[in-house]
Amino acid sequence: MSTAKTLDIKLAKIKADPSCREFIIADAKDADMAFGIAAPGKSPEHHAKEGSFRSLPEYRECIRQVVRQGVVDIMLMSAHTNDILTIGEGLFENSHVTPAARANDTTDIHVARGSVYTGHPAQPFRTATIDHIQCGHVDCATEERARGANLGLYSVTFNNDTERDHLTLEHYKAFRIEAERKGFRHFLEVFDPNAPVNPVAPDKLGGFINDMIVRSLAGVPEAGRPLFLKMVYHGPKWTEELAGYDPHLVVGILGGSAGTTYDAFKLIAEAQKYGAKVALFGRKINNAEHQLAFVEMLRRIVDGEVSPEDAVRAYHGILQGLGIRPHRSLDEDMQLQTGVMSYGGSGTSVSVPAPAAVPAASTPGTASGNGSKPVVQATGHMTRAARSAAVSYPRNGDGSPDFVKMTPAERLAYYRSRLSQL
Repeated sequence: MSTAKTLDIKLAKIKADPSCREFIIADAKDADMAFGIAAPGKSPEHHAKEGSFRSLPEYRECIRQVVRQGVVDIMLMSAHTNDILTIGEGLFENSHVTPAARANDTTDIHVARGSVYTGHPAQPFRTATIDHIQCGHVDCATEERARGANLGLYSVTFNNDTERDHLTLEHYKAFRIEAERKGFRHFLEVFDPNAPVNPVAPDKLGGFINDMIVRSLAGVPEAGRPLFLKMVYHGPKWTEELAGYDPHLVVGILGGSAGTTYDAFKLIAEAQKYGAKVALFGRKINNAEHQLAFVEMLRRIVDGEVSPEDAVRAYHGILQGLGIRPHRSLDEDMQLQTGVMSYGGSGTSVSVPAPAAVPAASTPGTASGNGSKPVVQATGHMTRAARSAAVSYPRNGDGSPDFVKMTPAERLAYYRSRLSQL
């Protein structure tokens, strides 16, 4: 019997009760369809001014580790990586994580060194085919379509230009029709204008994007609609507006540039607070000092166990306990920067409130009177509560951890015990 996917479980709960706290986290490791050599990110051994990049095999090993960790709900990959890991290795066969692949790569994500593509209005383009994503070759047989990923990311960019936006919608329509015929599910990424012919005023941008989304989907019946959205977080007003317009249109936010740890933790908390149900973070996870610990903190935040501020302290505590040198000091990592929301490094920015003065906790890395459960101390050791929770946890018939049935506390305790052995 195949392993239940948390994505499907959570989406069903969200559809049944849009006010529920269920939250979906995706690791977006599809950057090789955008950045070229730089896609895997800097090697952990890099020095400040002479850094080298990870290799593609190293990048894929990071994917394996995150999937095996069992905290994210979706792993987004390129079609090639999906072919290797999903079809070739069967990485997701006994995992509750859902594999997904980028189904198109519009020109605004063509980020080559020395190129100018990202500065021109986006043009539709698809490298991957649905068949390649589902079975690894052209023209899948019906029984082969379940071999690979059956979920894809399709992205659109509206530049407030009639001809270009019309072409974008025509390509998306063709994709939706093909996907429906082949039983292929998708989610829709909506970028802000990358090179608008008719610029949208900053104070109207959130409204422009919201209107383009709901207008574009108004004529699409349930069979062809995206499972959820991936878009820039434009702040409370516009997120609440979109989430309130159609409770069954699941809003998800993209992560943008790496930034500080606090950038990522605050962004996911703010987005959830105002109605988002999904976060898809790529560079924010990939550039973390310890990706597994970083992902664990994201989960604890959306599960309501810890504040973004305490999560930063806890994360630094884990790094200290593992002997990993952080990119920034704790004070520097608690700063909120402006995160650029485009692949090309220009364009609009994430909209989160400026941080208030963060109260110092009595012990770094512990909760500070906000009702959160105990977290990892700055020394990197588990608290007594975490050690107690680690004694037992739900298991599958073969003795492996049953992450679907684990409570957030059990999941953290289980993972923390693994971290302590590294």
